[in-house]
Amino acid sequence: MTAEIKHLYRYPVKGLSAEPLDSIQLEVGGYVPGDRQFAVALGSTPVAGTHVQWMGKRNFLALIKSEKLATLETAFDAGTEVLTVKRQGRQLARGKLTDRVGRSMIEEFIAAYMGQDARGRPKVVEANPGDRLTDSPEAFVSIINLASIRDLERVVKAPLDPIRFRANVYIDGIDPWSEFDWIEKSVRAGGVTLKIECRIDRCAAVNVNPQTAERDLNVVKMLQGGFGHIDMGVFAKVTGAGMLAIGDTIDRA
Repeated sequence: MTAEIKHLYRYPVKGLSAEPLDSIQLEVGGYVPGDRQFAVALGSTPVAGTHVQWMGKRNFLALIKSEKLATLETAFDAGTEVLTVKRQGRQLARGKLTDRVGRSMIEEFIAAYMGQDARGRPKVVEANPGDRLTDSPEAFVSIINLASIRDLERVVKAPLDPIRFRANVYIDGIDPWSEFDWIEKSVRAGGVTLKIECRIDRCAAVNVNPQTAERDLNVVKMLQGGFGHIDMGVFAKVTGAGMLAIGDTIDRA
């Protein structure tokens, strides 16, 4: 069966809002451009300077521990490098993330807004060139089958916003969970060749409803109880450069 790309996203600042995309240019062995380029390090995280090497998610403000992040609406302008933070449509903070003063404005707001969750004065950091602050140290593109989410909805008996799973590529048109059959195989997605590497095991971040910022469901427990695993989606490596776009198909290469 052939899958179709329905949605594309990147997450410019780890833990903050998704940015919908119409297309993505991917390079061999590369990340989604601009994905998790920035993060907010906890005040307790030892950081020297504004650029950091890859570190695990527990060093940063993230939904796994801080669901209050989901109450914020953020937009990053890649051209100006300015992050705008809103809540319920009202602007709360704005600053250029590559500028000392701009970072300070964002840090001061987050320190006040997140309180104890920030563990001191948080620090806006940027990944070293060639790196990203994704959950895995490897350069992966994350893919989720919307049919698998619908099958999980059947088990949890509630609708699930796909953004809970914070993937780059959302596909539809194939059977639930059949994406797991692609592991260690190559697929052709639009103009890109991808090697599907492994399943994505899930943590408590997916228990947070991105619309309400509440931990309203124990999705990880329901995955385990309903399907015998805690996986949703697959990680892929780019082995052939090209463009992905909404509406492109994915087939075995």
